[in-house]
Amino acid sequence: MTSRGNPSSDSSDRHAFPRITPGAPPDGADRPRVLRVAGPLVEITCPPTVAMHDLVVLGAARLPGEVVAIQGDTATIEAYEYTGGLAPGHPAEPQGRPLSVRLAPDLLGGVFDGLLRPLAGSGGLLPASGPTTAEPDRRTWSFTPRVAEGAPLAAGDVLGEIDAGVPLRLLVPPDLSGEVTWIAAAGDHCSNGVLAAVGGQEVRMAQSWPVRRPRPVARRLPADVPLNTGQRAVDLIFPVARGSTVAVPGGFGTGKTMLLQQIAKWCDADVIVYVGCGERGNEMADVIEELAELTDPRTGGRLAERTVTIANTSNMPMMAREAGVHTGATVAEYFRDMGLDVVLIADSTSRWAEALREFASRMGELPAEEGYPAGLASQLAAFYERAAAVRTLGGTAGSVTVIGAVSPPGGDRTEPVTAHTERLVRCLWSLDRDLAYARHYPAVSWSESFSRDAATLAAAHARAGDAEWAERRARVVRQLAEADRLADIVELVGITALPPRERISVLAGRLLREAAIQQNALSPADAYSAPEKTAALVEAVLTVVDRCLELVDSGIPADAVEAVDFTPLLRARETAGPAETTPVAAARDTVLARLKEAA
Repeated sequence: MTSRGNPSSDSSDRHAFPRITPGAPPDGADRPRVLRVAGPLVEITCPPTVAMHDLVVLGAARLPGEVVAIQGDTATIEAYEYTGGLAPGHPAEPQGRPLSVRLAPDLLGGVFDGLLRPLAGSGGLLPASGPTTAEPDRRTWSFTPRVAEGAPLAAGDVLGEIDAGVPLRLLVPPDLSGEVTWIAAAGDHCSNGVLAAVGGQEVRMAQSWPVRRPRPVARRLPADVPLNTGQRAVDLIFPVARGSTVAVPGGFGTGKTMLLQQIAKWCDADVIVYVGCGERGNEMADVIEELAELTDPRTGGRLAERTVTIANTSNMPMMAREAGVHTGATVAEYFRDMGLDVVLIADSTSRWAEALREFASRMGELPAEEGYPAGLASQLAAFYERAAAVRTLGGTAGSVTVIGAVSPPGGDRTEPVTAHTERLVRCLWSLDRDLAYARHYPAVSWSESFSRDAATLAAAHARAGDAEWAERRARVVRQLAEADRLADIVELVGITALPPRERISVLAGRLLREAAIQQNALSPADAYSAPEKTAALVEAVLTVVDRCLELVDSGIPADAVEAVDFTPLLRARETAGPAETTPVAAARDTVLARLKEAA
């Protein structure tokens, strides 16, 4: 038996629904037929040619599904559509190929379901069936050849360039090499057209690739280039490298979706792949609407033009979520192979894991902790493993950075999805409920989060000319930890019971939180913070804190220092533009002058 898991040997549930005898369809036909239907689980008679992960279409509606287990002459199918109306005896047609998606330039700016079928024009209600691959876009794209006929090429080599707003390339497919026998002339071409012939085989602008097979690369590279997200709490304290992995756990209402949306809008990646996995439809609608309206600071066009949105909301077929994250990874790797930096956002992997749990229970697999399948950790690892900075087959550098939200029930970070994910990722941005309820955005907890990329990225910042980055970050972390430690004491004995220097430490924690780390996602000036603005804000706060310590060390009462109006410093993040530093310096000088008066 070959299976994703281990189906139970107890056959009582397997016969709970009407079924027919394998090998003897009611009409006497020898083609595969449906034997049993239990929600998204469908059993069919299995011909010898069927293999694991093959695509199968079911019934007259041609519902797509995938082979996930084979036992004797019976194959178990994971259906990716609502199976109402499908019954034993209905035809099943194996397609002889794995579940694959169509990859083309027209993905940019589009909204798709978990099988990469376009959702544009689908109306208020989605149909219960449809094609298993996206229909070709009718637009044309400007193509410029970069090789001549007769040139010998290997897999991944560049055949030409495609103008799609983002610099795209037509590459030799990974399984092809040989001499260029024909190349299309420069001009506009449709995405489904043939643009070249290599080794006697046609190469089209649109290509197909199995979603569960990672695209090959020449080798992996060290992830040592920072991904600037524009969010100070991330870039300053818990930075992430291009090609790394991030988990964002947080309970309901802690701002996961808001943080991920901001990263999708402002990070310096070339392409964004946003996978809405089991989340509320109104949240996905907000994402799509905002991306369509937002101006891309890099190109001047619409941000949606370099974004691929894959929507599998909570009211869409459940098992399409399971395929949706792999589809998103395949799309990200497609653009990565062109030498681009891609960010893949999955919101949320918990809903994906819930789909795995439900299907595993229907298959009769032995449940592990909290009912999740025993292979949950392996499935999570396989997903996050597709993140990497790589040298492509064509010799260029590209990356896929994976950011996955986790929604632990009740905020319990010991539950299996969160616990396994924390072991697998390089960075953890844990969202704190108390910070969220205090309207501190982003509510990233500096005591429960970590970044294993920080040491590597410190060297990258030093090479870029910011040699003080590591010390600045270390001092902020120390100051926040000291302020948290003293907060418990203040609650017991009051602020006046502390020594002067410790009172300044409490003040320093407040200034760092409110002036440097906190951000206003709805403010045009503060929604995005460039690296120079982030550094200026932190330096301004630390300079003011140093001056406060000097004053109390010289005998100035801590009360007098605490009574100084720090408002200009606290408002500097709003008065300064996204990349401005002059207003921050002016606010710092104003506060320093007030401290001098207090002395």
